[in-house]
Amino acid sequence: MILYMRASFNLSASIKRARSQRGFTLLEILLVVAAIAILAGIVILAINPAKQLSDTKNAQRKIDVNTILNAVYQYSIDHSGALPATITTTPTEICKTAATSCTNLIDLSALTSSERYLIGMPNDPSGGTLPNGTGYKIAKDQYGRLVVSAPKAEVGATISITR
Repeated sequence: MILYMRASFNLSASIKRARSQRGFTLLEILLVVAAIAILAGIVILAINPAKQLSDTKNAQRKIDVNTILNAVYQYSIDHSGALPATITTTPTEICKTAATSCTNLIDLSALTSSERYLIGMPNDPSGGTLPNGTGYKIAKDQYGRLVVSAPKAEVGATISITR
């Protein structure tokens, strides 16, 4: 009988010890949460989502400027070297495809009308300056070369192609 009591006492002591070591203390949980929060803050600062978004928009602008320039040159090749008559020497914003009015804008609908050169005029990711504008500007320089630019480039970038 003494053996039975001693065994039950050891069993109950083991159960009590196991129960007290089963979970985490509140302090341990708070320390882990604080460490995760600090690491998350460091990662977010390192990634810098605003700069990543600006860089993505600028990459799209570079593609769009190059696309417009290539379409104008394809047009000039097909028309014996003549550029669209609406392009002036003053940098002016390009009119959107199927815009209701192209007042104070460069109308390049000759590039999109038959969809031979462009299906639609590319638009700046941040929108145009004028309601019917694409946000991109085009002009002929003093040597007759074309200059297409994206004046709304972000993060201090200058996006302009001359050819």
